[in-house]
Amino acid sequence: MKDRGLIMLRHGETTYNATRRMQGQLDTELSERGMEQAVAAAHKLGHLPISRVISSDLRRAADTAKLIGARLDMDVEIDPRLRETHLGLWQGRTHDEVDVEFPGKRATWRNSPGWAPPEGESRLDVAARARPVIDELLAGHSDWPGTWVVIVAHGGAISALTSNLLGFRTEQYPLLTGLKNTAASVLVGRPRFGVENPDVTRGDAQWYFRGWNVFGEV
Repeated sequence: MKDRGLIMLRHGETTYNATRRMQGQLDTELSERGMEQAVAAAHKLGHLPISRVISSDLRRAADTAKLIGARLDMDVEIDPRLRETHLGLWQGRTHDEVDVEFPGKRATWRNSPGWAPPEGESRLDVAARARPVIDELLAGHSDWPGTWVVIVAHGGAISALTSNLLGFRTEQYPLLTGLKNTAASVLVGRPRFGVENPDVTRGDAQWYFRGWNVFGEV
């Protein structure tokens, strides 16, 4: 059976990224540099056999995805389950501002995937929200084998979803470094080894890691 390729690409730079301000689910826009990054990512993906492009509904991701879709002459599907982590009371604040009001808590957040900022989501929450998007693709996307699906989303959401798909234990989630703008997590799905009569259309797939921070600027 042919591999199912999955490219989960982070959006281009926003002014919040450039000023180390925490966005979460704030609907921020791409900076000029972010638009250029998105165009460059679209060209890098142009040679691949891509069957679908699916994006978070937040503008920074959706606008990145539209540039990719235009390069591929494909429509972009929008799914709000791919939104970034809701950062609660931290949204809109700089790293320094959060560190002053919540000393030590950003480190707790980075290293404890079950911990959430005040009034926000944990990485485990995000993984549980986003995972059904992939499972539904497996169940209903008959053209996927032998092609790539591109997911355009956000650094935290992609990290959480990657960890979930690979079956990481909770304590392993922090092993992935930060994902750069327009860089990607690359996985392939195959029938699960050792399962009698595996049927990947019902989500019975094993995911394998092909790369992290792929395509983007290093």
